[in-house]
Amino acid sequence: MNVSRQPVTVPDDAGSAAARGPRARTRRLMLETATRLMQAGATPSVSEVAEAAEVSRATAYRYFPSQAALVQAVVDEGLGPILTWKSASADPERRVVELFDTAMPRIEAFEATFKAALKLSLDQWARRQAGTLDGEPAFTRGHRIDLLKDAIAPLKHRLPPREFNRLAQALSLIFGVEVLIVLKDIWGLDSRKMMSVAQWAAGALVRAAVMESMAGGNRPAPATAAEYYRSGSTRWGCLLLTIVGVS
Repeated sequence: MNVSRQPVTVPDDAGSAAARGPRARTRRLMLETATRLMQAGATPSVSEVAEAAEVSRATAYRYFPSQAALVQAVVDEGLGPILTWKSASADPERRVVELFDTAMPRIEAFEATFKAALKLSLDQWARRQAGTLDGEPAFTRGHRIDLLKDAIAPLKHRLPPREFNRLAQALSLIFGVEVLIVLKDIWGLDSRKMMSVAQWAAGALVRAAVMESMAGGNRPAPATAAEYYRSGSTRWGCLLLTIVGVS
């Protein structure tokens, strides 16, 4: 499989001697090669990456014993700063906005990589259903679970566990490469409009969860979003009301 030898922006591990040693350089070469292949739309096997990187198959499999392990490593590299995202805000809606602002441009930049990983996940599902996956290690996905739960962490003690998890689950539907597939590929939206729709939906879900929780408690639920914001449920709600002209 032919592949460009142009360098790929894949950050090195911490600048330790181990990170600069021969083993680290070989692993880095394989990750860069796999990233190029996946950014070109392929979902390469370990053997294909080894051939493209001019590394022996035996060596390649010592670093990545399965296709799933290789693709997972490339995905983690692609996610990069998303995996270490943190927010200082105590406002769950603001935190969700910040997460989307950090994550979605990065996901779009590595769109082909994440779509290739999704393809592997779907292919494994189909083979599992057909009983032909055999003992091949499964490619697992799930970074968004921890990220979204962290984003709405201020609600952990305000919402019952079931409602907290349901909100994270609902947000996961509009976070990740699947959003690009729906809003860009199906709806034909550009990046700006795609982001606007995703942000609007995320904010609506957070507000709906809080309003529903208030309705189930001792406080009467606000009849409208305007009443919700006027109640001071978020720190920046009043500003939003001013902007849209409802206060």
